[in-house]
Amino acid sequence: MRLAMVRGAMGQSSRNGRGFGRAGVAAGAAALLPGAVAAEALLPELPVIGQPIPGGTGFQPPVTSIARDLIWLESMLMVILTVITVFVVGLLLYVIVRFNSRSNPTPARFTHNSPLEVTWTVVPIIILVFIGVFSLPILFKQQIMPDADITIKVTGKQWYWTYEYVDHDFEFDSFMIGSPATGGDFTLTAETEAQLIEAGYAREHFLLATDTAMVVPTGATVVVQVTASDVIHAWTIPSFGVKQDGIPGRLAELWFRAEQEGIYFGQCSELCGIAHAYMPITVKVVSPEDYEGWLDRAIATYGGTPRNADLAAAN
Repeated sequence: MRLAMVRGAMGQSSRNGRGFGRAGVAAGAAALLPGAVAAEALLPELPVIGQPIPGGTGFQPPVTSIARDLIWLESMLMVILTVITVFVVGLLLYVIVRFNSRSNPTPARFTHNSPLEVTWTVVPIIILVFIGVFSLPILFKQQIMPDADITIKVTGKQWYWTYEYVDHDFEFDSFMIGSPATGGDFTLTAETEAQLIEAGYAREHFLLATDTAMVVPTGATVVVQVTASDVIHAWTIPSFGVKQDGIPGRLAELWFRAEQEGIYFGQCSELCGIAHAYMPITVKVVSPEDYEGWLDRAIATYGGTPRNADLAAAN
């Protein structure tokens, strides 16, 4: 029933010019986009590092300083929360045992205790100040944008992403492998599995992998400008420690500096319509040398401004 509703929505989207429905299926039935495959074909084989694990309860491996800071902060807060919870539960149990009607048949009649009232006011203030001392610098680190080595504009659309490398004047769309735009119907079929293998993924990466990926080099400061063209979306990569809503008509920013080569998955994290669950994110982190090779191929494939033209203009 739900798949039927999604397919109906895809057909309506096609009639609205969004590239889904029967037209999208026909266009994607042959295989993934040849240009997209050509641009990423010569990238080295990369390990999948940032992905959800069945039954997992912890964080994905952090590969940026922001992600490590967030995990450290969460661990520190969990210690504080655990101490408070144990103290409060212990106090409640003590009160239940010590002051029930049998143990304390004649209750006290006082209504105030100034030292106690000062204590339960001052101690929470001290705890909050302590948390603020460590959390605010991490928040400022996230929100203050450094000088960018690479600037990428990400636009969320129902239900795919558009990546624009603004320094080189080219852009491309990124669809989930197995979506109507790639010839699928949101189910894991033999054709979809073949597309996953062709793109360098495995069967387990269905619902995570996309036909094209954002590609960035290790060690580079990447500033991502996030927006949307229809409804609110949210771009996130857990291993990078970044998440930002994309709001139509507004441009928000996040930044990261990835330290380890690999493939990292994310997912639209803002309910954006019936196919929200089929809007994954793929980022490939490669060496600077491999990134330059990919960039030249992407510029040729998508019609961007060559790098040597940028250098000539700068001179």
